[in-house]
Amino acid sequence: MWLSPEEVLVANALWVTERANPFFVLQRRRGHGKGGGLTGLLVGTLDVVLDSSARVAPYRILHQTQDSQVYWTVACGSSRKEITKHWEWLENNLLQTLSIFDSEEDITTFVKGKIHGIIAEENKNLQPQGDEDPGKFKEAELKMRKQFGMPEGEKLVNYYSCSYWKGRVPRQGWLYLTVNHLCFYSFLLGKEVSLVVQWVDITRLEKNATLLFPESIRVDTRDQELFFSMFLNIGETFKLMEQLANLAMRQLLDSEGFLEDKALPRPIRPHRNISALKRDLDARAKNECYRATFRLPRDERLDGHTSCTLWTPFNKLHIPGQMFISNNYICFASKEEDACHLIIPLREVTIVEKADSSSVLPSPLSISTKSKMTFLFANLKDRDFLVQRISDFLQKTPSKQPGSIGSRKASVVDPSTESSPAPQEVSEQPASPASPLSSRQSFCVQEVPTASQGLLKLFQKNSPMEDLGAKGAKEKMKEESWHIHFFEYGRGVCMYRTAKTRALVLKGIPESLRGELWLLFSGAWNEMVTHPGYYAELVEKSTGKYSLATEEIERDLHRSMPEHPAFQNELGIAALRRVLTAYAFRNPTIGYCQAMNIVTSVLLLYGSEEEAFWLLVALCERMLPDYYNTRVVGALVDQGIFEELTRDFLPQLSEKMQDLGVISSISLSWFLTLFLSVMPFESAVVIVDCFFYEGIKVILQVALAVLDANMEQLLGCSDEGEAMTMLGRYLDNVVNKQSVSPPIPHLHALLTSGDDPPAEMDIFELLKVSYEKFSSLRAEDIEQMRFKQRLKVIQSLEDTAKRSVVRAIPVDIGFSIEELEDLYMVFKAKHLASQYWGCSRTMAGRRDPSLPYLEQYRIDASQFRELFASLTPWACGSHTPVLAGRMFRLLDKNKDSLINFKEFVTGMSGMYHGDLTEKLKVLYKLHLPPALSPEEAESALEAAHYFTEDSSSEASPLASDLDLFLPWEAQEALPQEEQEGSGSEERGEGKGTSSPDYRHYLRMWAKEKEAQKETIKDLPKMNQEQFIELCKTLYNMFSEDPMEQDLYHAIATVASLLLRIGEVGKKFSARTGRKPRDCATEEDEPPAPEPHQDAARELQPPAAGDPQAKAGGDTHLGKAPQETQVVVEGGSGEGQGSPSQLLSDDETKDDMSMSSYSVVSTGSLQCEDLADDTVLVGGEACSPTARIGGTVDTDWCISFEQILASILTESVLVNFFEKRMDVGLKIKDQKKVERQFSTASDHEQPGVSG
Repeated sequence: MWLSPEEVLVANALWVTERANPFFVLQRRRGHGKGGGLTGLLVGTLDVVLDSSARVAPYRILHQTQDSQVYWTVACGSSRKEITKHWEWLENNLLQTLSIFDSEEDITTFVKGKIHGIIAEENKNLQPQGDEDPGKFKEAELKMRKQFGMPEGEKLVNYYSCSYWKGRVPRQGWLYLTVNHLCFYSFLLGKEVSLVVQWVDITRLEKNATLLFPESIRVDTRDQELFFSMFLNIGETFKLMEQLANLAMRQLLDSEGFLEDKALPRPIRPHRNISALKRDLDARAKNECYRATFRLPRDERLDGHTSCTLWTPFNKLHIPGQMFISNNYICFASKEEDACHLIIPLREVTIVEKADSSSVLPSPLSISTKSKMTFLFANLKDRDFLVQRISDFLQKTPSKQPGSIGSRKASVVDPSTESSPAPQEVSEQPASPASPLSSRQSFCVQEVPTASQGLLKLFQKNSPMEDLGAKGAKEKMKEESWHIHFFEYGRGVCMYRTAKTRALVLKGIPESLRGELWLLFSGAWNEMVTHPGYYAELVEKSTGKYSLATEEIERDLHRSMPEHPAFQNELGIAALRRVLTAYAFRNPTIGYCQAMNIVTSVLLLYGSEEEAFWLLVALCERMLPDYYNTRVVGALVDQGIFEELTRDFLPQLSEKMQDLGVISSISLSWFLTLFLSVMPFESAVVIVDCFFYEGIKVILQVALAVLDANMEQLLGCSDEGEAMTMLGRYLDNVVNKQSVSPPIPHLHALLTSGDDPPAEMDIFELLKVSYEKFSSLRAEDIEQMRFKQRLKVIQSLEDTAKRSVVRAIPVDIGFSIEELEDLYMVFKAKHLASQYWGCSRTMAGRRDPSLPYLEQYRIDASQFRELFASLTPWACGSHTPVLAGRMFRLLDKNKDSLINFKEFVTGMSGMYHGDLTEKLKVLYKLHLPPALSPEEAESALEAAHYFTEDSSSEASPLASDLDLFLPWEAQEALPQEEQEGSGSEERGEGKGTSSPDYRHYLRMWAKEKEAQKETIKDLPKMNQEQFIELCKTLYNMFSEDPMEQDLYHAIATVASLLLRIGEVGKKFSARTGRKPRDCATEEDEPPAPEPHQDAARELQPPAAGDPQAKAGGDTHLGKAPQETQVVVEGGSGEGQGSPSQLLSDDETKDDMSMSSYSVVSTGSLQCEDLADDTVLVGGEACSPTARIGGTVDTDWCISFEQILASILTESVLVNFFEKRMDVGLKIKDQKKVERQFSTASDHEQPGVSG
């Protein structure tokens, strides 16, 4: 490549000059190429350790002038071919011009200008987004691609110097982290180490320090453990590795590929070594952390943060912390974890004012909201810039907020507006039934009262608090203390959240405030206010829509808290149905999962339908990520965390729990329903209160506290059943003595009650113990543990999928289990690679995890071509892609241009296993339709109506050849009876009827289940053109074999023999073929081909009465119908893969100007004659048959038995096909080149199927 000219002071240090002229020198790096000796080893080692670009570009061209000591680099190259091209360009285009100049300075200036011009021209064609990355970084990326053979689409994120431990020896080198791979390269004194690991293959990633490996990063895959150490900044490296592995897991989980964030702000001063991708990932990590801390919607993006202090009026202090600003919120988090958290939505802000600075209060900023609260921030570093950013965001905030009456734009630094009355704002009393939002609800089913209030209010007998005695008084006190808290700390979204807030939550939220506070603490309120009418719209859209999710919802509706009066009538059930269906409609990837019904029914008790819907959104999409998908990955991840915590906090119990296998039962029943299904309702609700404030940490703490309280009994249990019964009975007796609701009989309790119920445990006591003993758990630690467990869980799920797929492969395939597993990994990697780099490939599409395992990974024609080329035992040189395309069409039974793993393995097995007959049968089928595509046999479509189905071809994939050639219009034009008469029953039902006929599918299924062994006689006959294609393939197949000469002679003999057999057969068919031909004519079948037949008539299918077209065939005609099978195949030699013509000498003279070789004897055909245009000619001349587009003998045909019998006469051919091949070696080679496939294939059209 051309380089921007740079000075080189010592031109010959470590370089050898290979060519020179008065103005340029071409040099090679010492140690590269032949020889090199010790100097070469040292230079190579230096290059790697010092990260020199000479490792990748060992050739360079320097510009020099005679009197100057300074050289200028103008080009470098990774190969001699590349550098020679540049050298020749310089000699041809510049030498003449340069010799005219007098001054050496002018020469150098001219050369530099010319080179800059070439580079500018090259860069013009590149996409402009590439210029964000600094030069040094681009060089590293180029080096990475060359070193590891990565395609253009693979983006480098960052690279680090480190050591890789090979045994006990550290190898110093460079670690490259790309979007899809972890790569390492080291070269020390002749010892080269090159590693490439895909992120999706990593099963464990951790940072640890041992005596052997000082502070190292451990990377495990299924078959190796790697250790890297001696990093300059191990924390940063590990964090980035975690992020990339996490993205890969996300891709395995729901096939979301990594998409670069194009909207990132550009840095003011780009860092020398930081790529745009690295900044993107850092921003992504900060965003996730910010959203999780403040429970903000998923589309919220952090703009920046700065340290400051916040004046807290409740304790008259300036609390130090960080202020965060994003497009819709200003948030504050104190340095001390519990001191104060604050969220100010910009939609609430009325005034942002810069107050006067003083020594006590440097650079203060006051922010006022519609709820009459003012927040005072101080010690802001860049206050003016901050105010500008806030005012920019305020201008983008919609002025008319739904739910507020006559809102107006916030003003920045405008004290005059302070006097005008603040508009009434919903967030004052967010969830009270009288709030404007609820009364304004435009609900599609008007008569349903649940639209506007919680079900508890409707179904609870409104007995006054006084009648409830002590419980009522306690509830009153709770309400009072919350109202005092609201007075001191504010109410609604902008409340100061402190340790006191948590203490109040732990004491239990009063029934009347529960809905409101759940909405606030979960962040659901923000989403609800910013999406007015969204829920009503969803309900309207989803009403009456049927799906698998709605079916499951219907089934579970009456199982959702059946003991509660609210769900013993249609009112509650209808509300639950609408919320669950609306959510399934909003998020089809989750749809509906068991346990969602239980949680949603509780949400409906305390809030309106819309509120319950948004709480469910917060729960499924933010607070319990991946819990409710088809494979409950999130719950399994937290189960792993729970096991780890049990080991840390309750070591004496940990082993026993493993033996009993209790943990898995616990996690799914306790975590998925937040204890609602295992505890009395009024107790579990208190846990839900804490969960909405604290997150998953509370659930884990309570679970640990339950195990701790039952440790002795658990240690005495003998099996899982006993342990679960014991824990179940304990949980049934966790009571809430402060509850004012009438007790609801707990179904779980009825099932597990014994003779002597255990002592009651108060829920508040249990919470207190859980906080005292296990409060050291922190949200960040849990996130860290979640990452580690997610790797394990997803990889074990992938292993399960692999085992299921391999089990689904029939035994007669012939590959061993290990080979099948290896093939599956290669197949899956090919599918994933299309998602990494195949941006233009939409065919293979996104993977749908809800599909059966076998259908989840599928590949298209171009991917199959790549796999076929590297795995096939039949290497055919340049002919291989053509053969791969045919194999793909043969395997793609459902014609959707995609094949699954089972189909792929069937194709591979045909080439690797089975005897000579089986392998030849596969090869034979590859040269008949549908494998032989219409482009390869040009006039197959014209002759469709001559092609008659074989008498017993049902078992063959060629059964519906008519489908292949007839365009859809022609098929639709056929009358229904005629289709059925032609044996096209499947197509008739698929097209003609709208509702699926299940009996038809059952018949198909039964037919699939029958072991249909295909016999030799089932195969249709082959015509001349197809035979030529077969010969061509065989010639190409032998080109790399050690027995090449013998094989060529053998195949020449066989071809010659078969041509004669075809000629003899033609004479026989000419005598016996009239009767069926006449019969067909009587039934309006077109007569024998004429040169100028009407094209429209040519597309007509065989009529229903045609005896040859019936699927059953006609046996009374004996062999006659088979003998008269006629296929007119088109074919002139244009285009890639077009068949050569099979012609007699006479025809060649008449129609084609093509050289021909007459095959007379075995020895007369030499290997070098076998060019692509080889024409094999039969022993006897045949009369020319007039035909459009080239001449082929239409009556000539040959059967599979004849080909088989001929090949058996040549032992060298028999040995070739009987030879055992090991697929394992091919798989190993394929894995090496897996990432090195050409990106050009991304832009090829997938092969046309049939």
